[in-house]
Amino acid sequence: MPRRKAITGLALAASLAGAVLFRRRARRRDRVELYFDDGTTLSLDDGSPEASTVLPLARRILAAAPSGI
Repeated sequence: MPRRKAITGLALAASLAGAVLFRRRARRRDRVELYFDDGTTLSLDDGSPEASTVLPLARRILAAAPSGI
């Protein structure tokens, strides 16, 4: 029985650590989402050439916006 509790505890700790690492990694990735009138959405990740032209502008706009937005 103690061995089973140890394995369960280890599995729980590993899944918790994985969730924390996933959230930290996911949080750092910037992306641009474009919403069109017909209801479609286009998402551009930080590494794409299209996003590299739009993201700097978006960052400047967000930096200049009031903090309540």
